[in-house]
Amino acid sequence: MGEALDLFVSQAQHVSEDFNPTTVLSIDGWHVTQYVVWLFIALAVTFLVVLLAAKKIRIVPSSKFVNMVEYGYEFVNRNIAEDVIGEGFKKHVPFLASLFFFILICNILGLVPGFKTSTGAISCTWALSIISFLYFNIYGIKTFGPVRYLGNLCPSGVPAPMAPIIWFLELFSMVIRVLTLAVRLYGNMPSGHMILAVFGIATTSFIYCGLLDASMSIAAAGTSIVWFALLVLMYALECLVAFLQAFVFAILSSSYIGMAIHRH
Repeated sequence: MGEALDLFVSQAQHVSEDFNPTTVLSIDGWHVTQYVVWLFIALAVTFLVVLLAAKKIRIVPSSKFVNMVEYGYEFVNRNIAEDVIGEGFKKHVPFLASLFFFILICNILGLVPGFKTSTGAISCTWALSIISFLYFNIYGIKTFGPVRYLGNLCPSGVPAPMAPIIWFLELFSMVIRVLTLAVRLYGNMPSGHMILAVFGIATTSFIYCGLLDASMSIAAAGTSIVWFALLVLMYALECLVAFLQAFVFAILSSSYIGMAIHRH
């Protein structure tokens, strides 16, 4: 038991180093980290999923894979776009579905041992939040024009003396969305994966030391089983978190689109 604890502590102390960006390729002074590589891998997987689903689509789908992709798209269409945006939601479904599937695939790839999630890099989540920020602002300006769009930031019915203060607060709230979208996604994914890594190290440490010890006690065997069960539970929880973070990012983007194109 003591050897397993010592092994666990020695390995867990350096777990955060595995999540630090490391340069895998340099091109004319541009440093490509492992997160950038996994970003393009996730993008390729997303394209592959969409192309395969589109190729096999039928009026009555016979493939479970196509059924799953169609269910995901319909989930975005109804629960994220229609329920949140309301009138005029259809034109925004492709954008929201792209965000949802891409972030979900990025998060799921990070759950595979040895793989990395590109949403574990703040540069990736910043890029996604900037894309969302530009999207809803552009559509808001297209709908109302730049002057009226900025004027709509102040809700109707606000007393005239309070209008400038409310307008400034709403403007600040709109600008800060690009930060909150990026930090929320970045903060949740690496932290969850680090916890999962710690559980994985603990499980392998106890099982490894138990296998080396021919006279492993019942207590040591029970401890190994408990850690393994906790690891499986954490994997299931992280799968749920991977879905929830993609859902939250997409539904917040949908909410911002709705506020941008509708007078409030």
